[in-house]
Amino acid sequence: MPPKRFGLAFALAMSAYALSVLISSYYLPFLQSPVSRALVALTPVPAMLAMAWAVIRQIRSLDELHRRIQLEALGMAFVVTVLMTSSYGFLETAGLPRLSMFMVWPLMGALWAAGTVFGARRYR
Repeated sequence: MPPKRFGLAFALAMSAYALSVLISSYYLPFLQSPVSRALVALTPVPAMLAMAWAVIRQIRSLDELHRRIQLEALGMAFVVTVLMTSSYGFLETAGLPRLSMFMVWPLMGALWAAGTVFGARRYR
């Protein structure tokens, strides 16, 4: 997928995600039924799937070197995320405040981006 097309697809999916999070967060407190609360809480998921599909399509369109860079970046992000979240989980048992699972994706995304930058530099 050309970079401009990926950027547009990802930006549209991210915008839909942000909008659906805002809408679901607004309406969730007004709902009483557990089923309706669950359905509204899950409204961001289709946009998340669209983001995932855009990323998968982009990675599939890369050449072998760039795929290798992405694989190494994702592997590094996965390992470091596991180490950091597990370590913090142990610290929670020592009394530190509990963190939301929503913290995992931003951490992994930032580490993936950093790994991509380091990988791209490595193969210059």
